Amino acid sequence: MNSLWLSIVLGGLSMLAKETGITVFLLNVAYDTYRNWPALKRAVREMRWSEETHQFGRRVSRVLLSMGVLLAVRLALLQGSLPKFSQQDNPTAFHPNLYVRLLTFCYLAAFNWWLLLCPSTLSHDWQMGSIPLVTTLGDPRNLLTFAAFCAALFFAYRGLMDSEHQRHVPVVLGFLLLVLPFLPATNLVVTVGFVVAERVLYIPSMGCLILVVYGAQRLWERSVALRKPILLLGIVLLAAGSLKTIARNRDWSSREALLRSGLQTLPHNAKMHYNFGNFLRDSSQPEPAIAHYREALRLWPSYASAHNNIGTLMPQFATAEYHFREAIKYSSEHINAHYNLGQLYRKSNRTGDAVRMLERCIQLEPLFAAAYLELVKLYSAGQQPAAAGQLLARIVRLNPFNADLRRQYGDWLLEQNMLLEAFKQYQEGIQIMETHQLSVIGACRCLRRMGQQSRLHQMVLRWQFIVRLSNGGIPIQNDIYLRDWSIKHELRNRAMIYDSGSSSSASGGGSSSSTGSGSIVNAIGDSGPTTDNRATEDTRSGSMKDCVSDFHRSSRPSPSPEQAEISIRILRTPHCNRSEHLPSSLKSCKLVGSASHRPPVPDVSESSTSPSSSSSSTTPSSSNVSKNNGKSKKWSKARHKPKRQQQPAAASSGKLDPNDALTPLLVSNLLDKL
Repeated sequence: MNSLWLSIVLGGLSMLAKETGITVFLLNVAYDTYRNWPALKRAVREMRWSEETHQFGRRVSRVLLSMGVLLAVRLALLQGSLPKFSQQDNPTAFHPNLYVRLLTFCYLAAFNWWLLLCPSTLSHDWQMGSIPLVTTLGDPRNLLTFAAFCAALFFAYRGLMDSEHQRHVPVVLGFLLLVLPFLPATNLVVTVGFVVAERVLYIPSMGCLILVVYGAQRLWERSVALRKPILLLGIVLLAAGSLKTIARNRDWSSREALLRSGLQTLPHNAKMHYNFGNFLRDSSQPEPAIAHYREALRLWPSYASAHNNIGTLMPQFATAEYHFREAIKYSSEHINAHYNLGQLYRKSNRTGDAVRMLERCIQLEPLFAAAYLELVKLYSAGQQPAAAGQLLARIVRLNPFNADLRRQYGDWLLEQNMLLEAFKQYQEGIQIMETHQLSVIGACRCLRRMGQQSRLHQMVLRWQFIVRLSNGGIPIQNDIYLRDWSIKHELRNRAMIYDSGSSSSASGGGSSSSTGSGSIVNAIGDSGPTTDNRATEDTRSGSMKDCVSDFHRSSRPSPSPEQAEISIRILRTPHCNRSEHLPSSLKSCKLVGSASHRPPVPDVSESSTSPSSSSSSTTPSSSNVSKNNGKSKKWSKARHKPKRQQQPAAASSGKLDPNDALTPLLVSNLLDKL
């Protein structure tokens, strides 16, 4: 019983590889019937079922029931209908003469069995006129058909005669494996979409091997004189098969090699010329491609796809239109021909004809996104924004998981000043693909027009982290964020805002502190060279270098042009404090360390090389020295205020906010595209 269910499961799995796996169940029933034929015959004669026949009945019923269920599932996947094929797929099935169809189908069966015995002529595609029709009894190919059916009748007769004694079981098993799995490909049950297909010969090849080996074994046992010829023939057959396998592997090594081998095998096959023309077109060889398309049309004048592809290569409007119309003439449901003709009309300003062709294309294929987008362009150019919006909304409903379509719909909504709806579409696109840059840019446009600068910077910063993670990087180590921060300070001469909010500075050195703050503001805003302040700024930024030394000690690759471009841009819009979205190690960095780590930083008023002393001759009061007592300053945790009010607050702070220079640099590379 376990072997029975295992056979059913394996038979069902074989259908996942090829539908002909369903014939394994018929093979099981037929072989089980043959093996139990004596018991069945005795039960019928005595009108009494034994335990053996009862078990046989249960096995057969389970196999047939499983086969029926699997067939129902397969038909359900096909939506209750069999696939439809065209004349070029199987010309014999569409021939009006029954006599011609019968002769050709019989010859095709014999030809398939001949491929098993002698696979000398192999091709990856046997459609169209690969095998000419057999129209008369005088055709010499009927001799192969006659020989094949005589051999089949012989094996069937031996199997029936041996059903009682069962002395030649391999003959029956081999014959069943050869015939039953091949039945669906004979066009006797259903019409198939091919002329010859080597893939349907996998299971029949096992039957052919069993018959050949069993015949060689019988000859080996009967005559000693035949053993050497049999051994020699076996070696020759093995060598020939190996050489043929090597040759076919070479043919399948590339697309070009496969197509060239097909042309050599079947030069009269229009499909071969069509496929090779496609290869030449993809290889930017239009003239040879057109020649092969024309040869395909000569062999098969109603080849719609060849007409369509020639039309795409023709520079003349009239010639291209002729081939597109011919493709539609021979195949009224050819989607690409309608679409290409619509594009041709749009380029020639025949808007009405273009709209008609594209609408017909959408009727044939409701999910054809390219046709929708072309219609949107036509409606937008024709001052019909409402119709364009309806089409975009429809295609988004039909393709809800396409980030590009979401972005295009969002662009249209943004043009109509529907900011919330546009932002929603951009957000959907970002959820579908987090690294979709166009959706991020569109969302940033919406946020900027709505005045939500904080969300704008937060979104771009988050996108930067996601991109780095998706590229396999770590958002802290070996990336551009800390480098951007340091380069920003170099561009601004690393101007530091020190704590100048002490009481002595506020009362006794008002003018000095004012002058110092003003000089720092001037240094931040000054774009001229400030090489004289470099030594002081390097000293003051020492603790920051200590804080981030873990990230800078190792040799780091030179920044790419894109990173350098990001680093040197200066944002022209306000920014906000978003330190909660930065790495914790960067948030906790202090510009000035404790006294135990480094000497106390001298006050601005005492440093002769400070920016204030260099830019102004005014010397502030020395009361700051006594107030500070050489202790390091702390930076303020308060959020940034507008620029004019920020300096006093920053002057009373002691903690550096990295976003002051980091955030604008991170968002500038995207905001420049808005």
